[in-house]
Amino acid sequence: MTALDLDLWLRRFHPGPGAGPLLALLPHAGGSATYFHGLSALLAPALDVVAVQYPGRQERRREQALEDVHALADQVTAVLTAAAAGRPVALFGHSMGASVGYETSLRLQAGGVEVARLFASGRRAPSRRRREVPGGQDDESLLAELRSLSGTDARLFDDPDVVQMILPALRADYRAIEAYAWRPGELLGCPITALVGDADPRVSEDDARAWAGHTTGGFELVAFTGGHFYLAEHAQEVAKTIVDRLT
Repeated sequence: MTALDLDLWLRRFHPGPGAGPLLALLPHAGGSATYFHGLSALLAPALDVVAVQYPGRQERRREQALEDVHALADQVTAVLTAAAAGRPVALFGHSMGASVGYETSLRLQAGGVEVARLFASGRRAPSRRRREVPGGQDDESLLAELRSLSGTDARLFDDPDVVQMILPALRADYRAIEAYAWRPGELLGCPITALVGDADPRVSEDDARAWAGHTTGGFELVAFTGGHFYLAEHAQEVAKTIVDRLT
């Protein structure tokens, strides 16, 4: 893994301490590393934070987006193993990013990398499978889903150029999570903290609590007021939750 490869995959928006675990932030379907810019600013004084940039978006938009969660986790595992250089790794994944974070954690663990903790945000446990987009996988249904979850500035949907720019990655991500199937087997040995909005239309607290069955390392559920993108209103509290558990 070269320095150039790491630069493609990882964004370090703010300098942080060199000691302690490397914390990787993994975005939602259709999302990019910059979604976590504000959270990174809150975390960086205490933690070494990188945000993962998946292929197919922003400056990587000319690359083919991956349509398989397992394949994406393979790539992220290689990147984080190289970037951590022997340090423990912690992962915070939101929505699709939580599934990628879980699969990456399994791979890191199998490869001998210490996983400090998995923060699974806005995502039901891997053992809870259901249809991702009730309306189907056509472009209008995907855009309607994005609007309903309120994770994107609604004004962007009025710009056809912006819509055409985000659609390829959005399509690929939803294909990936629609096809994703949990492979029963090894449990994580690290603690899992599940975070959820109490009014999330896609993830109930019971769905989030089911993450407890995927680890032997301890589990907790932290609920916030709000919907699927509760992070927008609770960035300070989310940052405190992460820092308190990693420092």
